[in-house]
Amino acid sequence: MKINTTAQSKDNFRGTPPVLSTRALNRALLARQMLLTRVNLPVLDAIERLVGIQAQDPNAPYFGLWTRLEEFRPDDLSNLIQNKKVMRLALMRSTIHLVSSKDGMSLRPLIQSVQETVLKNSFGKHLNGLDTQAVAEAGRALVETKPLTFSELGKLLGKQWPNVESAALAAVVRTLVPLVQMPPRGIWGKSGQAIHTSAEAWIGRLPFSKLTTEDIILRYLSAFGPATIQDIQVWSGLTRLKEKIRQLLPQLIIFHNDQGNELLDIPSAPRPDQNVPSPPRFLGGFDNILLSYADRKRIIDESYRNIVFTKNGIIRPTILIDGFVSGLWKVQKEKGTVKLIIELFNKLPDEEHNALTEEGTRLLDFIAGQESSREILFV
Repeated sequence: MKINTTAQSKDNFRGTPPVLSTRALNRALLARQMLLTRVNLPVLDAIERLVGIQAQDPNAPYFGLWTRLEEFRPDDLSNLIQNKKVMRLALMRSTIHLVSSKDGMSLRPLIQSVQETVLKNSFGKHLNGLDTQAVAEAGRALVETKPLTFSELGKLLGKQWPNVESAALAAVVRTLVPLVQMPPRGIWGKSGQAIHTSAEAWIGRLPFSKLTTEDIILRYLSAFGPATIQDIQVWSGLTRLKEKIRQLLPQLIIFHNDQGNELLDIPSAPRPDQNVPSPPRFLGGFDNILLSYADRKRIIDESYRNIVFTKNGIIRPTILIDGFVSGLWKVQKEKGTVKLIIELFNKLPDEEHNALTEEGTRLLDFIAGQESSREILFV
């Protein structure tokens, strides 16, 4: 999508925008995602810098933070969840994200239209003639009285709306009420069903910053840019952002990718040299960098996409080699032994293989706790 760049400020590039190679875009992404070098940053600040962490897999945010932050420990995040400083709720693309409580309450109203579109697409035929506001109010009362699973919520609502599918009733509440997944869901080393209450009941009706769509765009670019309008829309689920972008142009600079598409960016954001070394990294499942672009080749080759993105909607844990997705990993625990199983897409030179093994050993140290033995298997 082309935009009129004549409104750019005098500090922006003049004439034909510079071209950024795929590798240059990769290094910009890694720098902003704290993947070139682990950073010393408070966990809450890191979560806000990333504009939240994709969190369908309850453990994935722990791996995402471990691979980005110095000296990260599971309790660093678990304590934030239990102390209500962060929350798990449906946000961008109507998928579960782990965000600061402040961001959760600020971002949710801005992406409400996304939630409603997903509801209509999934349950539209069940909504005809249904008073969705009444369902939402009844659902809010139920989850604020006692936290519930979606199944429990749907069955209880079905007593009042017996002719409507229970899953549709629960989805209406999820759409119109910001529902938080409560602990022990999301706590390291613990398990449990996803039970929900309202965000207001969980953290109280505290004042929070009112963000604008322009604020979201700028924060996305800080964490993921340079990027196209389509990229921003894929990440957020929002549409028709062209006019919002036009209003922001005086604050932005324009690049092109090697296909000639316009890329938007913040002038002060990092754009390292494309040849800056990138160490091996283990990413958790559903990592945001795999889900936040219309064109993902800056991080994953299209030939590997069907290996990482499964047919049932799972995004598998991946390995970055030289900054790009180059393999998969998983952990198995058997009789006191923790095994890290690595599946590489291609054979590595000895130096990269050794560096990956060292990083894998650190990952096992993070996962294993007091387990008696550890093992790395290449398959």
